[in-house]
Amino acid sequence: MLGLLLLAFALSMDAFAASVCQGAVQRNPGSLAIRIGLVFGAAQGLMPLIGWSLSLAFASVIDAVDHWIALILLSFLGARMIREGLAREPGECAPPIAGWHLFVAAIATSIDAAAAGVTLPMLGLPILLACGVIGATTALVSAGGVLLGSAAGTRFGKPAELLGGAVLIGLGVKIFIQHQFLGG
Repeated sequence: MLGLLLLAFALSMDAFAASVCQGAVQRNPGSLAIRIGLVFGAAQGLMPLIGWSLSLAFASVIDAVDHWIALILLSFLGARMIREGLAREPGECAPPIAGWHLFVAAIATSIDAAAAGVTLPMLGLPILLACGVIGATTALVSAGGVLLGSAAGTRFGKPAELLGGAVLIGLGVKIFIQHQFLGG
């Protein structure tokens, strides 16, 4: 369960960074926090189900190399988050989002959750529980990010994205070591 919570927090860091920026540029953070939390949480909760479904469809091919897939996908996603975090200037934010733009932002920040969904069977937890935890974590983290951004500005978005990337890489390495060397 700890692995799932770490994965959920790591996956929510893109949404958190976007939420902090939105909180910093909006005037009514309360309703925005609820709206962004719900939309980002729903997208982040559904995307792993897509990745998990693909892993089931190709289970016979994936079984022998699942630990390699986890290592490569999670490391790639983590490295991408770190690269994007380092490239972003402190305080750099997107303009305010609403309507379809909010939906597009939610999908964009949750694409990594679909890729991570391929690795969910290795956690040994029910898929609906995993998707629920990932979605709820992202909803809470995103809503909190809007409120934090409103109160403190944009200074927390970049460090959160860097930490999230490092956690994803760490999870990929953990899964690889467990499956390759510890028979897990």
